[in-house]
Amino acid sequence: MVFVSNVFLFLFLPAFLALYYAVPRAWRTGVIAMFSYAFYGWWRPDFLLLILFSTVVDFVAGARIAAGHAAGRDPRRWLLLSVVMNLGLLGYFKYTNWGIESFNALLAMGGAEPILWTKVILPVGISFYTFQTMSYTIDVYRRQAKPVARFVDFACYVAMFPQLVAGPIVRYHDVAEQLREREHSFDKLSVGALRVMIGFCKKVLVADAVAPLVTATFGLQAPTAADAWLGASAYTIQLYYDFSAYSDMAIGLGLMMGFVFPENFDHPYISRSITEFWRRWHISLSSWLRDYLYITLGGNRHGVTRTYLSLWLTMVLGGLWHGANWTFLVWGIWHGGLLALERATTRTVQGQRVALPQPFPVTLVLVMIGWVMFRADTVSDAMRLYVGMIGLNGWGLSDTVAWQLQGWSLTMLAFGAFFAWFAPWYRDRAHAAPLEERQRLNLAYLVFIPLFVAGVLRLSAQSYSPFLYFQF
Repeated sequence: MVFVSNVFLFLFLPAFLALYYAVPRAWRTGVIAMFSYAFYGWWRPDFLLLILFSTVVDFVAGARIAAGHAAGRDPRRWLLLSVVMNLGLLGYFKYTNWGIESFNALLAMGGAEPILWTKVILPVGISFYTFQTMSYTIDVYRRQAKPVARFVDFACYVAMFPQLVAGPIVRYHDVAEQLREREHSFDKLSVGALRVMIGFCKKVLVADAVAPLVTATFGLQAPTAADAWLGASAYTIQLYYDFSAYSDMAIGLGLMMGFVFPENFDHPYISRSITEFWRRWHISLSSWLRDYLYITLGGNRHGVTRTYLSLWLTMVLGGLWHGANWTFLVWGIWHGGLLALERATTRTVQGQRVALPQPFPVTLVLVMIGWVMFRADTVSDAMRLYVGMIGLNGWGLSDTVAWQLQGWSLTMLAFGAFFAWFAPWYRDRAHAAPLEERQRLNLAYLVFIPLFVAGVLRLSAQSYSPFLYFQF
């Protein structure tokens, strides 16, 4: 089930909210868990066994780790069980096909017969919920979180449907108190509903509108410079509005249940360095990689060379986390190299190491170059776009793309680009304005009500449109 569907908006969500607010407060966490399993099982009920298995193992491991600490013993074996189990499940379901296909390609080069196998189906959301459950046992081991007392609380935390499939990655210690007791108010409910509408409009009216431009340009065999840059620009807007839309809807749904989830995006395209970009893009993942991978690899504690290596390797593994494809590996290498280069050119300001800021367009272009590799099906496909971007196939718009251009797609591309850079200014002005002006500015958000209605009508007229990050 996806958020941008009539089944979710007009059947699942109303039924959930009606029951959630009808039952006593003590039962509400259980209602969330029950509906979350129904939400996840809508696609493949058998994969519920997988998420339940992960939940039970990490619940027991967390309890045994805490018991070991209390008894003065080293409970490392329970942490190892959790990490091996989570990474093992992730590795099997996400990377088996890629590994065998890559090995078969090597066999074919040597003239050998390929290995025959049945393709493994990737469970939706496994990248996100395995990271969540693994962070819980690591935090308990590090004494940064107390073990959960009730299994229903942990089951709710792992399977909570607003952020189960595509994040944000919520750490247990951020919501531990909220699982036990949280505030419910009309303000939270209304703000959450508005946030859901904003995310819905970003997805249906912007991301889906520019998607045909992306498909048309990335499928070209010999794109011109205009084709390639149009495609890269369209995908830059599509991915941001698609993924931030899911995060907006997840955060809004959480507010409607009384939860406050961490923000996942902070206007990343205004960044003036790649370091700043990763503080603003997919914040929950970048902070997870920093705290559980970069620091574990040594961070900046073992000299300059080790620091660069740890930073680069973190991004390479972060690239592979997104998917089992050489394109994601190359994308991770690209960003890891840029981050290491920026760190090598940092300067010290008031005792803090600060990356030298790049002109705004430079950072954006570097990000866009990376997005081409991220979007392409193969490295060869990405190279075709890169060849086009430097003008080796000509500069003007090709006839193949020109006849497919639609006014709505181009309008939404321009609209999306404008608001990607205008929104931070509007937000800062609203926060700094006097109370009366701030109230007037906030009324502008009411425009999302008719836009939401228009989005629902558009959704009803188009085909199934899942979020891009469902594939990760």
